[in-house]
Amino acid sequence: MKTYEEFLDSLKNETPPKELSTQLLALWYDANGNWDKAHSYVDGPTDPSSHWIHAYLHRKEGDLSNADYWYKKADKSRPGISLDEEWTLITKKMIAVSI
Repeated sequence: MKTYEEFLDSLKNETPPKELSTQLLALWYDANGNWDKAHSYVDGPTDPSSHWIHAYLHRKEGDLSNADYWYKKADKSRPGISLDEEWTLITKKMIAVSI
């Protein structure tokens, strides 16, 4: 996945592209309304990017204390932006690091 636009276009498909990283898979499933599947991809890895997505997912769920725990593990704080804006920010970052 080389661009954000390609990633957005892939959301129309029944299944995610095979070349997606664990983090992008989580974001892909989240965008397709499958929070549980998204969570399963980031509930285990110990890298800061997975922690950030894990935090975002718990923020989306409304479990802010759990979200704050994961933001801290990702060395971040809960942002003051919308969930959609955060999803976009994380997705663009994950695409940039996967190129």
